[in-house]
Amino acid sequence: MARLVEKVALKPVNVVLGIAAGAVAGMLFKQVWKLAAGEDDAPDAGDEERGWGEVLAAAALQGAIFAVVKAAVQRGGAIGTKRVTGHWPD
Repeated sequence: MARLVEKVALKPVNVVLGIAAGAVAGMLFKQVWKLAAGEDDAPDAGDEERGWGEVLAAAALQGAIFAVVKAAVQRGGAIGTKRVTGHWPD
């Protein structure tokens, strides 16, 4: 029963961390794209003036950054949960 209460109590924290991670990943992607391509805006898939290579490269870079940030936040959250509760979250 105690583990269920912990899960329910930590759910809002995980939601806030997820939103923050998305915001951080978006800002990080913009900065990395600016350095890599020398442009302020990354290409959008619907942008007629951009080629396939540029659109797919931007999407791959964005996906990689989001995945790394997500993994770091999830791992940090699990470590924090263990410190607070004494056991690894399910």
